[in-house]
Amino acid sequence: MNITTLILGCGDVGTRVGKALIERGHRVIGARRSAQALEGTGIEPLALDINDSSALSNLPDADIVLYILSADRFEESAYEAAYHDGLDHVLSEFEARKHSPKHVFFASSTSVYGQSEGETVNEDSAIEPTGFAGKWLHRAEQRLQTSPLPGTTVRFSGIYGPGRERLINQVREGRIAPKSPAMYSNRIHRDDCAGVLTFLIEKTLEGVTLEPVYLASDKEAAPIHDVMLWLGKAMGVESSDIIQSPLRRRASKRCDSALLQTTGYEFIYPTFREGYREVLKAAGLPCTQ
Repeated sequence: MNITTLILGCGDVGTRVGKALIERGHRVIGARRSAQALEGTGIEPLALDINDSSALSNLPDADIVLYILSADRFEESAYEAAYHDGLDHVLSEFEARKHSPKHVFFASSTSVYGQSEGETVNEDSAIEPTGFAGKWLHRAEQRLQTSPLPGTTVRFSGIYGPGRERLINQVREGRIAPKSPAMYSNRIHRDDCAGVLTFLIEKTLEGVTLEPVYLASDKEAAPIHDVMLWLGKAMGVESSDIIQSPLRRRASKRCDSALLQTTGYEFIYPTFREGYREVLKAAGLPCTQ
């Protein structure tokens, strides 16, 4: 297979995608500011600041482009630069080339949804973001959808996994979200993030026509109280301190990933239970659930 895949923002998830694609015969090039972090991965490193538009001409031609950058800080200017402006520059560069990508993938977020009363949301739900993060992510999505290049946006819910243990740490401190009113939360394990992207890349190379947007969240939206209660029981921790805002930005919705599941993707961790068992084990913490 003579396929070149370019991963822009090749961090934790991108590196996992890259390694999986190398096993499938791809040539994988990973672009990031600190390219030395890719040493030993098999991914060809490329040092790049995505917002330096003059440097984008140095990007190699690629069959698959995966844009998976993260903003370097939680500020509106950083989100605008990382998502909308960065993606716009990359698309403009490849739109002008003779050798255009077969497909461009953009990693977005369910923060584009403004629903907050426990509604179920999917790819057809209204997009009315209430914060700047969702606003700039959605503008980036729209830029891809209007590009002449074939493209797919994947909206990920809250990513967790080894090294992403904020909720576990809160539970270990004896804290828990209130049971009422129920605040629904959604999540996807880091390994499933990489799995979804790898799977969709394979599908498009097989000639499958992908949808313009997929929502990627595990199979069970659950009240954050229930998730924390389960973690407490698993670790043998008694929760006594009720906190009113366990999430950085309060929102309550139920993400439905049925469309993604119809493609044939099977979750490695279908619910938070399977996923957090793995996280607790990796962290050397007890798990009796």
